[in-house]
Amino acid sequence: MGSALYPWLAVLAHVGVFVVIAFRLVMRKPAAGVALSWLLLVATVPLVGVAFYLLAGERRIGQRRANRIARIRTDYAALADRIVDESIATIDWSKHAPAAESMHRLGLKLTGAPTVSGSGGRLFADSAEILEQIAEDIRNARTSVVLESYIWSEGGHADTVAEALAEAARRGVACRVLVDAIGGARWLGSSQARRLRDAGVRVLPALPPSLAQALFSRNDLRLHRKVIVVDGRVAWTGSINMADPRFFKQNSRAAPWVDAMLRVEGGAVGALLMTVVGDWILESGEPLEEVLDSVGEIRVRAAGDSDVQVIPSGPAQSADGLLQMLLTLIASASEELVMTTPYFVPDESLMRAIRGAASRGVDVRLVVPETIDSVLTHYASRSYLDELMDVGVRVHQFRGGLLHTKSVTADRSISMFGTVNLDMRSIWLNYEVSLFVYGERFGRELRELQQRYLGQSHELDRAEWAGRPLREKLLENTLRLMSPLL
Repeated sequence: MGSALYPWLAVLAHVGVFVVIAFRLVMRKPAAGVALSWLLLVATVPLVGVAFYLLAGERRIGQRRANRIARIRTDYAALADRIVDESIATIDWSKHAPAAESMHRLGLKLTGAPTVSGSGGRLFADSAEILEQIAEDIRNARTSVVLESYIWSEGGHADTVAEALAEAARRGVACRVLVDAIGGARWLGSSQARRLRDAGVRVLPALPPSLAQALFSRNDLRLHRKVIVVDGRVAWTGSINMADPRFFKQNSRAAPWVDAMLRVEGGAVGALLMTVVGDWILESGEPLEEVLDSVGEIRVRAAGDSDVQVIPSGPAQSADGLLQMLLTLIASASEELVMTTPYFVPDESLMRAIRGAASRGVDVRLVVPETIDSVLTHYASRSYLDELMDVGVRVHQFRGGLLHTKSVTADRSISMFGTVNLDMRSIWLNYEVSLFVYGERFGRELRELQQRYLGQSHELDRAEWAGRPLREKLLENTLRLMSPLL
């Protein structure tokens, strides 16, 4: 008799779990199609559906982390008052494209990040030069270095940066290094990381995963930012990890990685400093005042004529603020829109915005690598290209390696540059940082770099692309269904 009850208990348990998940979906109000897909999966494949929902159905970060992020927002305001000079808070919007001020207001409303004036900088596109110049800035540090990266991999010029950090710490510079616990797992346990700690560099993993944590938050939410701030006077951000492409993943068919970084001085340094200090406090629990006391007196003043809005994004930080900024940037283009990204797995709204721009006559170009390091993402990404080319988007495949630079230019007057890929993981799941730069000076410089990438690419022919084998199309469209997990 008892054994006969087991099937009914299993059915009741399944119904109970289904009701709980349905309630959570109703209260969280995702897109109707997304909600119905999850309900169908949970209803028809009980154990697998529930497991997938717990893995990827929500952007759960845990209440403790959410509370810390909320406190850091208050710290940001105090930090801004302390380090940012009032002279860089006023923007002359008359010198920019009409959409620029609207984007500023949108970013301020949704993420709390204002635009600051008085930034200057130089765009670097050679990885060896980037890493060597970062090391040189660290060698010249007087008070502090704060660095965060998704990956750190030993070898070549990445070792030069490590040596510069160790030497700086030994002479009394306060050095803090934050590396993602998954992306930098091997390095965090390496002898090089130990040598840095022995020299006085504080090294921490970001977002360490655990089985217990999986019950309350997702383990696949990663710190994907790449930011270095030296003495509160110079900052770096962009696509390069602490890895020399001559040594990094050389067994991959996609190698070498092709990156770009922006070296910034002036107004935007304050916002980047607040971002990386906030991440450090979040992981270390160290009080803001202690961090500031160790980095010395900082007052960020104008050092250029560019107006920049720094948008940190991630779960519980910006909701859909980054996506809204991207959509508005795309909508602002009236003549030309150029995008470079290593991974192109957009959500429905981003696809509609790009297709809409091309349909209204904008010259839209998408530059992606011919080969990437993820087979699943490679095929899922290809499934979107037909729809783009059908409305006139020109798709270019880069043949010089894995193009890792993340950039968007609209009419050479509004630009986005930073760590964000045009995929759902970057936009919804990872902690990223993006610079929205208003003005033609940087817009032209970034567009010149994009043109160099175009010169090393071949443009897909719409008819030839449509004629690829049915088995490839089936594989691409099937993997597209996994896009939220990629």
